[in-house]
Amino acid sequence: MELLQKTLHDPHDFLGIHPEEESGATWRIFRPNTTTLTVEIDGDVKEVQGKDGLFEIALERFNAPYEVRVKDHTGTFLYDPYTFLPTIGGTDEHLFSGGVHYEIHKKMGANCITHQGVEGIAFATWAPSAKQVVLIGDFNEWSPEIHPMRRMGGSGIWELFVPGLEDGACYQFVITAESGEVVHKSDPFGKAFEKRPEHRSKIFSSEYSWSDCDWMQKRASWNCTHAPINIYEVHLGSWKKELGYRELAQELCTYVKELGYTHVEIMPILEHPLDESWGYQVTGYFAPTSRFGTPDDFRYFVDHMHQNGIGVILDWVPAHFPSDEHGLAHFDGSALYEHCDPNEGFHPHWKTHIFNYGRFEVSNFLIGSALFWLEEMHIDGLRVDAVESMLYRDYGREPGKWKPNKKGGKENLEAIEFIKHLNSIAHQRLEGIIMIAEDASFYPGVTKSLEEGGLGFDLKWNMGWMNDSLEFAAKPESGVEKLKKIFAYSQNEKYCLPLSHDEVVHEKNSLVSKMSGNETERFALMRSYIAYQICHPGKKLLFMGGEFAVFNEWDVNEELPWYLLKLFQNVHFHRFTKALNHFYLQHRPLWDEENFQIEKSSKGVLRFTRGELLVVINFTKDEITDLTLDREVLFHTDETEFGGTGKTQAKKKKFTLGPYCAIICR
Repeated sequence: MELLQKTLHDPHDFLGIHPEEESGATWRIFRPNTTTLTVEIDGDVKEVQGKDGLFEIALERFNAPYEVRVKDHTGTFLYDPYTFLPTIGGTDEHLFSGGVHYEIHKKMGANCITHQGVEGIAFATWAPSAKQVVLIGDFNEWSPEIHPMRRMGGSGIWELFVPGLEDGACYQFVITAESGEVVHKSDPFGKAFEKRPEHRSKIFSSEYSWSDCDWMQKRASWNCTHAPINIYEVHLGSWKKELGYRELAQELCTYVKELGYTHVEIMPILEHPLDESWGYQVTGYFAPTSRFGTPDDFRYFVDHMHQNGIGVILDWVPAHFPSDEHGLAHFDGSALYEHCDPNEGFHPHWKTHIFNYGRFEVSNFLIGSALFWLEEMHIDGLRVDAVESMLYRDYGREPGKWKPNKKGGKENLEAIEFIKHLNSIAHQRLEGIIMIAEDASFYPGVTKSLEEGGLGFDLKWNMGWMNDSLEFAAKPESGVEKLKKIFAYSQNEKYCLPLSHDEVVHEKNSLVSKMSGNETERFALMRSYIAYQICHPGKKLLFMGGEFAVFNEWDVNEELPWYLLKLFQNVHFHRFTKALNHFYLQHRPLWDEENFQIEKSSKGVLRFTRGELLVVINFTKDEITDLTLDREVLFHTDETEFGGTGKTQAKKKKFTLGPYCAIICR
């Protein structure tokens, strides 16, 4: 029988209630390895004998609203899934196939609904090349025979409504490919997963009640171009160890608020199997990782941040996905989410698969994920990872190892259209969010509007600023001409200036270790460098640990060395970061992107203005004693309370500027 041969596309055509030719109906149930079954029909309980696991029960009539149930292994009577109509409609199929089902997470995956007056879980997945898809889980003892799913026409969606299931039950899909290969897959649309190293999907229905209405209303009228944005980038698992989402909400929120940051940016917490991937190799695009708690625990994290005036930005990874057997790779036995041609669909550096953006359903999957986080999880913005790898087909490839587009060029036209679609619909549905591109390419108009021919991002990471300025900080004696040239970047796009996790791993050293000089000089230069970042046009981002100048590189397996806050230099630098951040918040010229100008500078001294503010930075080891300055000094990095020398001071119009010192004047 097709059911046993794993080729049955519609088990509802055979199982469930079906009319007979003359009168009445037959109810068929399949329970393998069972000879006697207890059933309940309209409250009448009886035992029925079967053959080879198949039970047929005669009913008096077909059109009656029968209440038919079967006793399961727990002794509880449950409704038969094969007596229910589909939970996926024609409109759902049409929108998904066209790539525009923007609430697809409410239809795909495992969703708790009331269907035909009965509560249960509606399961649905996309596997167009599969011969059969079967639901297995705790509720059927992981049997690949009890719950075959129904294929919905040509859309490739398979669905099944199963009444009586509870939150927390684990499940997977058993997929029979055209080749006959049978694979076990986790749910691509799953809302929760087991904690690593396990990887099965879990039924989860949110019961969370949000309390961030004031924040969300305020955000709707927010314009990031003319607002202060100072981001604290954090990896939740190594900020502090052994904390869940709710504990992190309390401790991290208090910390960043006190230090004067406006946002936290979380490295990817979408479910992922490998800690060492830092979250950038995702297997669960609709689920916060179970490492730190439940999805509602994560909702609490976001809610608590919002109630305390802190925005939450999430790193989101639509550029590639890993090849784990339980994940998206070859999901139905075919190249479904990825390209078939490895010259298009496989990253040689990362050993990961590239999404097939030209396939509408794949584009819909990704856009649905983005909207899920923005709408359902109240995330304030997405930092889209590895945009350059999406824009260009030759990214990371040797000559002859990439496939040109239909026009003969290297641009990934399908990915570009996907990005435009993503930014367009995200901004259309959610006012005040921030879409950020992590992009090191020279692609034009990344932050221009779609109407202007751009990609529609709000901000772009200024990788040129980061690389050039850090190179200068290591050798400031080379002169400030390099820094002066960096200002030209600000004219091209709307930028965020990142000092991110990528700069403090893989033997690149910590930020303070990158600075020139002995320990005292490095701390002085680090203070001036961070002041330079705060005063330079562009929004700000600093990776955790940089705020108190950690000595060692970041290690994903170790928490931040908080004991350093007992050491003189580190505790004083921490105090400096707090003071500088609050100074930034209090002075609009530093976060309104208009009005900056470079002034004439000597070899080792940089001068520029931000509106009414003048910034002067001494990037030399020498004390400058003859600086003419007829202005009020508002902030300087050489304060003794910051660990400085205290030599920076004014005497009439002459100003003494200490080594590696920055001042901000009005």
